[in-house]
Amino acid sequence: MKLQHQLNIAFTTLLVLIMGIASIVIYSLILDLLIEDERRQLEQSGEIIVNLMTDQYGSMNIQNFNEVLEQQDLQLFLYDRNQDAVLFSTMSEDIAEGFYRTNDFSDDTEALWEFGGSNFVTSRILFYPESLGLELILLTPMSDISAVQQDFIFLIAVVFLIGAAIAVAISYFLTNRLVTPLTRLKWQMKKIEKRQFDQIEEIDATGEIEEVGQSVYEMAQELQRYIHSQQAFFQNASHELKTPLMTIQGYAEGIKDGIFDENDKEKGLEVMVTEVSRLKSIINEMTLLAKLDSAPEVYDEVEVDLGLLLERVSDRALPIANERGITLIHHADEGLSIMADEEKLLQAMLNLVFNGVRHAHTTVRVEARRSGSAVQLRVEDDGEGVPADMAPHIFHRFVKGKNGETGLGLAIARAVVEQSGGTIQLGNSTLGGAEFVVSFRK
Repeated sequence: MKLQHQLNIAFTTLLVLIMGIASIVIYSLILDLLIEDERRQLEQSGEIIVNLMTDQYGSMNIQNFNEVLEQQDLQLFLYDRNQDAVLFSTMSEDIAEGFYRTNDFSDDTEALWEFGGSNFVTSRILFYPESLGLELILLTPMSDISAVQQDFIFLIAVVFLIGAAIAVAISYFLTNRLVTPLTRLKWQMKKIEKRQFDQIEEIDATGEIEEVGQSVYEMAQELQRYIHSQQAFFQNASHELKTPLMTIQGYAEGIKDGIFDENDKEKGLEVMVTEVSRLKSIINEMTLLAKLDSAPEVYDEVEVDLGLLLERVSDRALPIANERGITLIHHADEGLSIMADEEKLLQAMLNLVFNGVRHAHTTVRVEARRSGSAVQLRVEDDGEGVPADMAPHIFHRFVKGKNGETGLGLAIARAVVEQSGGTIQLGNSTLGGAEFVVSFRK
């Protein structure tokens, strides 16, 4: 069953339950109110009669009372409490005797009397002085009240039915507004399943559904970028692996067929060894990058002293810097440390420094400093910087600059930093070249 139908059924069921309970309560309240109202009316009528008769009591006897009561269009008794006797009734003698037999006239707490299978509302008014013991008892059949009650209930039922119809219509409208975005969201998910990323649209909704729809839209965009990056990765990987393999194959076939002299043969062997080393380096870096992306458990976090870390970076990068005539400067504030995998963070920093050495003219500077609540590692050079068209893609795999090697070094550096809970950004150095800023929150 569709969600919209489920919501409508649930809302309608709840509405019926509420209306049923309300009807029972209202029915009971109306009956009590009508009985109480009828008693007040009887009491008012009785007081008028009693006051009239009491004012003239001194000059009237019981017969005079009877004559006055006979003129009233009411069902009533003139009851003598002292004698426990009915002195007069506007009803027939048989009915009056029947009332007297089935009800206790002396019990003034009984509000309802019964006779002939029907109930009657009673109201009692004493004559003054009370020593007379005379009491006027007025009655109204419950059937009269029930008729009024039924009319009132009918009106309430009409109001409830109209309200229920309006409520169901509003329910359908609201659930439709709720379910329609979910249905559209379902179709967007189907498009993601079929990888139709170009057809993904944002969902027009409100509240949490809008947030979910936006998350799905962003997820689709991210999946599209990821798939494109994976495709680019495999294309670039095949290209990077194919080039040295073709070189090795060419020299190997030439040596096998004997088309090279001794000098060319030696040169070919050197090229083959160089290309094999390059292949090994590419494969090692691809393997490391795959592990970084897919196996978080390879990270062994410890407290890393950044001063000692930069010493190790400088010791390993210094030979290459000296070979290229580059001055390598490093500095770390005292007492700086972070939680990270020390060996992998060392690899990331070496990749950044080697990148700087390859592109610098004279100087590469490495620093570790506090910056507010963060710790920053900076690698700067005085080279030509990163071209503007390459800057957005500098951390992607197989993106190489003019002097780049495998194109995986910066991608590995970013993966290590992000896995360690940090961020890495590219900027412009005060030395004139590129600046890589690695930040960790303390």
